[in-house]
Amino acid sequence: MHKLQVDILGLSTSPHTNGAYALILYEVEGKRKLPIIIGGFEAQAIALKLENIKPPRPFTHDLFKHVADAFDLHVNEVFIDELHNETFYAKVICEMGGVVHEIDARPSDAIAIAVRFNAPIYVSEEIMNEAGIVEEQPKEGEEAAVSEELSDKPAEEELQPAASPEADLQKKLEEAIDREDYEEAARIRDELSRLKEPDDEEE
Repeated sequence: MHKLQVDILGLSTSPHTNGAYALILYEVEGKRKLPIIIGGFEAQAIALKLENIKPPRPFTHDLFKHVADAFDLHVNEVFIDELHNETFYAKVICEMGGVVHEIDARPSDAIAIAVRFNAPIYVSEEIMNEAGIVEEQPKEGEEAAVSEELSDKPAEEELQPAASPEADLQKKLEEAIDREDYEEAARIRDELSRLKEPDDEEE
């Protein structure tokens, strides 16, 4: 079974489930995200460790870490390996005395333990294919095109202030002449002359 390493992107309240949170994992070498709905207690346990906040009394996952350290039990990794009926399943891969053990766990508990041991988190490729969400970002070519488009716009805007008033007045002058409103044409002509004067003085 192919494994993909993931990391924690963040936690957010779930709009669909009261009191639950969405734990967002992201693919380390990819663009997909995996949201997992977890309980409030587990979300708090993960958030406290991520923020390096030490509670006044140890949480259950802290207790597990203390017991594991006391008995020289090491957590090698956490592996989210199954998805059935919208429920995720995970394994905590532990090692003690050279013997590796796979312990069944809820992903929320497994990840709360993983952050305390600085253990890597993995997801099976099958689960990521089934439940992962592709990050909505433009591809490199598209991003370059967008950047080029954006960079062109300011340049156009910079040119417009110098040319736009003169072009606008020239158009109004032609319209005034067409309707034989020579008084207005003369006024516009004088205004055009005043616009051109700074350029003539600079020369």
